[in-house]
Amino acid sequence: MRIHLRGLVLALTIFSAVVATANALYASYRVQREQLIANTLEANRVYAAKLAESAGAFLKTAQRQLEYSARHLAARFEVPDILAAEAARLQEQTDSFNSVAIIRADGTVLAASQSLRGFVGTRVDNDGSRAALQARKPLISKPYVSLSGNLLINVSHPIHADNGRYLGYIAGTIYLRSEGALHMLLGKHHYQDGSYLYVVDQEGRLIYHQDTARIGEDVRSNPVVTAVMRGQAGSQRLVNTRGVDMLAGYASVPLSGWGVIAQRPAKATLEPLDDLIWALVKYAAPFALAFLLAIWWCASKISQPLSQLATNVEHQEVSVAMQRVQSVKAWYFEAQRLKRAVIRSFTNLQDEIGKLNQASITDPLTSLHNRRGLQAAVERLEAARAPFAVVALDIDHFKQVNDTYGHTVGDEVIRGVAQLMRDCSRPSDVLCRNGGEEFLILLPAASKKEAANVAERLRKRLETHRLHGTAGITLSAGVAQWPSAGPEVHAAFRAADEALYVAKQQGRNRVVTHAA
Repeated sequence: MRIHLRGLVLALTIFSAVVATANALYASYRVQREQLIANTLEANRVYAAKLAESAGAFLKTAQRQLEYSARHLAARFEVPDILAAEAARLQEQTDSFNSVAIIRADGTVLAASQSLRGFVGTRVDNDGSRAALQARKPLISKPYVSLSGNLLINVSHPIHADNGRYLGYIAGTIYLRSEGALHMLLGKHHYQDGSYLYVVDQEGRLIYHQDTARIGEDVRSNPVVTAVMRGQAGSQRLVNTRGVDMLAGYASVPLSGWGVIAQRPAKATLEPLDDLIWALVKYAAPFALAFLLAIWWCASKISQPLSQLATNVEHQEVSVAMQRVQSVKAWYFEAQRLKRAVIRSFTNLQDEIGKLNQASITDPLTSLHNRRGLQAAVERLEAARAPFAVVALDIDHFKQVNDTYGHTVGDEVIRGVAQLMRDCSRPSDVLCRNGGEEFLILLPAASKKEAANVAERLRKRLETHRLHGTAGITLSAGVAQWPSAGPEVHAAFRAADEALYVAKQQGRNRVVTHAA
């Protein structure tokens, strides 16, 4: 039994269409998958580096506080009331330490803050005290268990008399398993998708983790921990100690030898892409059905003239057959029609893929660029060596808006801020929602002053504008410019974030320009 031409054409066409479609889908999936992984790794690396820098600055500030007190107490070391007052001042004036103690060179506690006053006059002998007494220099201890049973880190500074004689040291403690300065600095990083942040000491033990029961655990078997213990910074995909495939970014804190690791499950990163591909298949199914019907019709049209030709040649005279053959001119028309049908079907498919690609770089809530769209714009500007200004924006006290008016109004506020950004910017500016209540504006060929003017105009508009019944909505902004902030593009974004942080620290509802 021979194969009919109609069936052969139909089978070959379907095969070609399926292979081409599968190849297009697979290629699109692979490209977007690698891009998602790369973006997540880079975002985690930048986030870890930012927190490591903040932790280093915090520790340096804490050491400076202790250094000042050590100089102040050197000439009054034998006056108990002055020692006690200084210990209380250090503990109460800032949130840097959970407790403060002044220790004599023989290990005796001379003065302490409220929580440790019961140990005044006793001699301490623990890892932190022995290390401080032996080093006789500014020191950040390894984690150890204190006299009161707390797992903590000791930040100490020696006290020397004017003649250089070692008198003892002053120390501030940072608790690891309870609320303290470290928790306030790093914040709560609990996400529904399994992302989290953790910190290890120079020996690979956890000193901060969302699961406080794991603090003190040895995680040196994790390759990222091994790398950060060597003082390295970067990003890596790995399987962690709990067997979870993670995308991790890491950075070290040189002052203390700590390592900060921010990571997100690879599954959480890639799951939206899988959903996107399945949605594409679902939406393309009707087009595929119409396409198959068109192919069947075209195959019938292709086989019909040939069948007529064979019949006429067999059963008609030569002259009649020739006339009939000449009349079969629809062959080329039908072939061209098939070609147009195939091209039309694939054009529709590419249009759908193009729409999905556009959606992948757009924030669905505000229609601004998302991080991927921002990255593409930055790469274009960097490739052209075109200078640009960066404005980092953050809605002040946005959590209060959600708590007071609800998340629906909160979403409307975010949309309203996005619209004000459009009203206050140029057509060439790149507007981005960086996540939550955070936004970014790229201003090509703009100076820091011009960018600051744009940010200030936006700030004033929002301050006087009521968004969906809310009152008193303000924002803070940090401004930087590339390449004046540094040769690398990320330096400008880091500078803008630092300026934004200063704006927050100075009371919010203001624009701060990076000084560099």
